[in-house]
Amino acid sequence: MGELKENRGLRVLQALLLFLCLNAWAPLWLAVRAGGPMAGMAWARPVILAACGVLYLLLLFTPRHRELPDKTLRRMAKGWEQLWLFVLSLIPAALFQGALAVCLSAPGLTPWGGILPWKVWLLGVLVLILGEAIFFWAGIVRVYVTSVQLGITLRVLAAAFGWVPILHLVYLGKVLSVVGEEVRFESAKQALDRARAQDAVCRTRYPILLVHGVFFRDFRYFNYWGRIPAALEQNGAVLFYGNQQSALPVAESARELAERIRTICRETGCEKLNVIAHSKGGLDVRYAAARLGVAPFLASVTTISTPHRGCEFAEYLLNTLPESQQQAIAGTYNAALRKFGETPDFLSAVRDLTASRCQAEFDPLPMPANVWTASVGSRLDKAAGGKFPLNFTYHLVKGFDGPNDGLVAETSFRWGQKYTFLTGKGERGISHGDVVDLNRENIPGFDVREFYVGLVSDLRERGL
Repeated sequence: MGELKENRGLRVLQALLLFLCLNAWAPLWLAVRAGGPMAGMAWARPVILAACGVLYLLLLFTPRHRELPDKTLRRMAKGWEQLWLFVLSLIPAALFQGALAVCLSAPGLTPWGGILPWKVWLLGVLVLILGEAIFFWAGIVRVYVTSVQLGITLRVLAAAFGWVPILHLVYLGKVLSVVGEEVRFESAKQALDRARAQDAVCRTRYPILLVHGVFFRDFRYFNYWGRIPAALEQNGAVLFYGNQQSALPVAESARELAERIRTICRETGCEKLNVIAHSKGGLDVRYAAARLGVAPFLASVTTISTPHRGCEFAEYLLNTLPESQQQAIAGTYNAALRKFGETPDFLSAVRDLTASRCQAEFDPLPMPANVWTASVGSRLDKAAGGKFPLNFTYHLVKGFDGPNDGLVAETSFRWGQKYTFLTGKGERGISHGDVVDLNRENIPGFDVREFYVGLVSDLRERGL
């Protein structure tokens, strides 16, 4: 159990039944009234209506995909199929009602006559519109509420152009395509996780500490690491978070991390931690290990998209922006974050990311030989592949640092005993935010959750 069982033949059959229950009752009603074998069978009218109504409700409410244990995914799959039934039944229904109108207008084509058939036909059209609308809205609400991959932009555009002829079909097609791929991908992923659940492939000897980068925090209801923690925990990992402030110089962030590491080891009784640190978090951990005495508490350190040799672009900005503008930006950020209980230092955090600072102070920091070290980098192949602001900074960084992930250059990632460089399919690439699943986006050719499962599994195989 677990993976989507997509039966296209059943979907077509359901669409045919929906077509019949919304359209067949009117001609049958008229046939009962007209001459012929059904003439005088008045009792058949309520039976026809009741049968069509029951069939409609069964199609609307009968649960589907019970093989999917996740309720949210079942609702998404049900909504996606309701939208397909809407499309597959509405097109022939429109043709059928048009043909019926022609028959009613042409003398001799049907045995019906007088004003009553036209009233019945009009009622049939209204029933069709209402019945299809209920299916459409039931489906669209389900996918809007449950889908992650639709994103805000497609949701807004589909809603805005949903009333514009032709464009509404284009955006409905986009919604069906995106949600269908999401249902298939997520069902296969959940099936994989359940199949290997007993193996606990991410149950490492030492717990995992996730350390965030600059300008973010570890929030309870919005995880910096997206869907990655849930995937790791489902496969047996024990996780903790760095919880350092969002914007401090490396030395200050390192002090907070050093205290956090000692606290976790003391309270849990574990001897060491496996640290996975993103962006500036990698510099913070390296400083804590080299200068603040926490190396004995570290089994491994893996840096993700860390600017070990700094950013030329950041240096350029600090050297060219007027001091007044720098102070204005820093003052706005610092004032906003103080309201959340932080004591930020925006400019000091940015200065510690410059090429001169990193290459002089942080890149030479030693790591004890008994700590396993690794690094991961990625490349964004075109600006449009990244979300804002990475799509804006990509070209600026490229002009100073060369190929990059939207913030950090390729030449700055490599560090430690093992280096992994990530690229995606096609021309999109993988951005600085993609590698921590910041946008919860399923990227063709790169399964970010499975990558981290593999990364932590490797630590387990190393006895860490």
